[in-house]
Amino acid sequence: MPVINFFEEDISYKLKDKLKVKRWISETIMAEGYKLNELSYIFCSDAYLLRINQQYLNHDTFTDIVTFDNSEEEMIITGDIFISVPRTQENAEKFKVSTIDELHRVLIHGALHLLGYKDKRPADKKKMTEKEDYYLAKRQFIS
Repeated sequence: MPVINFFEEDISYKLKDKLKVKRWISETIMAEGYKLNELSYIFCSDAYLLRINQQYLNHDTFTDIVTFDNSEEEMIITGDIFISVPRTQENAEKFKVSTIDELHRVLIHGALHLLGYKDKRPADKKKMTEKEDYYLAKRQFIS
């Protein structure tokens, strides 16, 4: 049975509409032709995510998200997605969007990485943003 979990590390954060968010993420994964095994989202502080970034990716920079693909079978998603809540809030202000919209963008961004989408090259980033926009428009809830 597919599982999506939400955890907190180094902060206190409660995601609204958890069941609806889980359904939306699951439907996104299925729409891309994949099956969901287990997906864990870990909401954390900037400092916590910086340590993850340094320890596992040798990147000494702040970021809003780090995704780890733990899948053992092709087309079956298992992963851990770390999200800096303060960074998403800062980015929401920067991009002039609501904090919940920015958080949802980052949630789906991490799932899209596990589905094989990249964002390092301009063409890949464009495709990733198009997919984010597409699935954000499919949300059946407003928080």
